[in-house]
Amino acid sequence: MKITKVEAIYVRLPEVKQQTDSGQDALIVRVETDAGIHGIGEVDSSPLAARGAIEGPYSHTITSGLGHLLLGEDPFETEKLWYKMYNANVYSGRRGIAIHAMSGIDMALWDIKGKALDMPVWKLLGGGFRQKIRCYASTLFGATPAITHEMAKRFRDEGFSAVKFGWEPLGQSEANDIALVKEARRGLGDDCDLLIDAGLVWDAKTAVKRARSFSDYNLFWLEEPLRPDDYEGYRRLSEATEVRIAAGEEESSRLSYLELMDKGKIDIVQVDLARCGGFTEAMKIASLAWDRGLPVANHGFTTYINVAAALHWLNSIPNALICEFVSQSGTGLRDVLTKQRFVADGGYLTIPTEPGLGIDLNDEVVQELRIA
Repeated sequence: MKITKVEAIYVRLPEVKQQTDSGQDALIVRVETDAGIHGIGEVDSSPLAARGAIEGPYSHTITSGLGHLLLGEDPFETEKLWYKMYNANVYSGRRGIAIHAMSGIDMALWDIKGKALDMPVWKLLGGGFRQKIRCYASTLFGATPAITHEMAKRFRDEGFSAVKFGWEPLGQSEANDIALVKEARRGLGDDCDLLIDAGLVWDAKTAVKRARSFSDYNLFWLEEPLRPDDYEGYRRLSEATEVRIAAGEEESSRLSYLELMDKGKIDIVQVDLARCGGFTEAMKIASLAWDRGLPVANHGFTTYINVAAALHWLNSIPNALICEFVSQSGTGLRDVLTKQRFVADGGYLTIPTEPGLGIDLNDEVVQELRIA
């Protein structure tokens, strides 16, 4: 079996709002083979920049478009192909966009392998740790503490045992920050885990102060309160509070995760399969976290392709903690882009058992929303 085509497909909603929502456009990767088997993946990044990294031509030996590198290659050789892409971009792509683009390609290659062998990706990865995994409802804060309270009650009533609120209007003032978290906890009650995503809004000293204030509300974790490269700030924060600190969704490749784990001393490692380098790299990141006694969780706020990939990966590692899940219907592209959907049952998601990723594109929707 040989790769015959690597396609980067940019889809975008007709109206994209100015808000913290990465589910309004997406870059889908489709890899075709001469055996008639294709695989799909997703890149969660700046879509057109990542598309350029895939479709770009050869420039020189250490700066090259990714797609043409794979033509004629065996899609089963995922480790070899990961390093072929990486080594051909060491000048321009050791972090960020190129790794993001590699993520979607790697995901599609594993999808091909699973389909060819009639096995789910998690089985190819050597997994099988669980049949279902607890998930948390992931959402933005309400515009006010009162609205946040009502949202929390609704998620609790839907059966979730964990809920995450994030981003704006957190960071406007100390009083409002505390009120938002207080009302989220009050809406959830005492028996539901509360997760807070700060959205990169504070410096280290402010984050320490907020973490101490939030400790009254029994947080499951406090996520990304600092800018991604402030490893010293993360260390100071982690050592100053008993609240578990989570981070990682901004990272690409295991090298930057090592900085977060070893310098930043974070407590929970968050990995996005559509950003970190795909399955091939995510397995290494999970192993590094395991060696340090750290649990991992996925990040995924986009489409069901990413959700499916996360479930396969979480089922393939021993230190999976919980799965992020955007539970609201009508969320951007997610509910229309693929034929399959995932539904939380009692706060759990079932691990897919279909070959490959077990997810298929809705081709009519893709053609309707595709941007040339």
